[in-house]
Amino acid sequence: MYQTQQPLDRPSPSLAGPGPAAAVRRAFLATRPAFFTAAVLPVLVGTAWGIATLHRFNGVLLTLALAAMVLAHAAANVYNDVGDDQIGADGDNTNHIYPYTGGSRFIQSGLLSRREMTWLALGLAVGALAIGFVLSLIRGPGVILFGVAGLGLGLLYSLPGAQLSARGIGEAAVAIGFGALPVIGAAWLQTGRFDFGAALISLPVSAWAAAILIINEVPDVDSDRRVRKRTLVVRWGARGAQWIYGGLTAIALAASAIAILRRALPIWYAIPAVVLAVVGISALAGISFKPSGRRRLKQSIELTLVTHIVGCLAIVIALLGERIIP
Repeated sequence: MYQTQQPLDRPSPSLAGPGPAAAVRRAFLATRPAFFTAAVLPVLVGTAWGIATLHRFNGVLLTLALAAMVLAHAAANVYNDVGDDQIGADGDNTNHIYPYTGGSRFIQSGLLSRREMTWLALGLAVGALAIGFVLSLIRGPGVILFGVAGLGLGLLYSLPGAQLSARGIGEAAVAIGFGALPVIGAAWLQTGRFDFGAALISLPVSAWAAAILIINEVPDVDSDRRVRKRTLVVRWGARGAQWIYGGLTAIALAASAIAILRRALPIWYAIPAVVLAVVGISALAGISFKPSGRRRLKQSIELTLVTHIVGCLAIVIALLGERIIP
């Protein structure tokens, strides 16, 4: 297991300045905006599918969907900090790799109280639901099902009592909430229909999202175990985490291959699909609890984030480039 090695990384103390501008900045940064790509890119993938299959595009629907997804993601991020602080996971975490794991550290640094973070999460959730209501007026009540399901998974992931993250199903919740739901939902918004192709291209996105969570759980394993937050990494250890990560990499590659065979994606997409799988295998090798492997683990976390970004963008380009550009 990890041993405490270096001073805790944390947000800059300069964020504690007075005034409304500083308060807004604190609230914004507490949402961990650097990771909003996990919310934005699946929506773009689903939208690209809608454009490619039926040549339909509604910019208003896309803008509203992006806003709702980002607000829901922000709410989940903030409430995750609240939930982990309540059970002591973040406060007792001396091995996190900032800014990737261990939360935003805003509560632990005294920049925002747990109560302030709770209200911030609720405000963001209400904002997401409000935009969802507007979408339902435009597109029909089906939007509400997508919105409530996605937001519910995000909040239940951390809610004490439910706390999906501690029950070995948080990883599946993230795969659905940041993969299948936004991809299929965005495609449905544009086309008004469900189809197998949208579900198929959501699988790599879901696998990449789950892989991010799996590898981010590795440096937090000691603190999670102490507070009985039984993530899959706590349950299965470093070797198990490698197998799970490898399985997710294989799922992304296999789903991409099937999508190519079914002509949902062009044949040239096989090149980025294989390259991304190779990158995934390289990142897998960095999964370790050993203190000496901390630098390599951080690099693997960054490779996993890059895989998600590049993979989603490659799917968008493949869909639009093959179907739209003559």
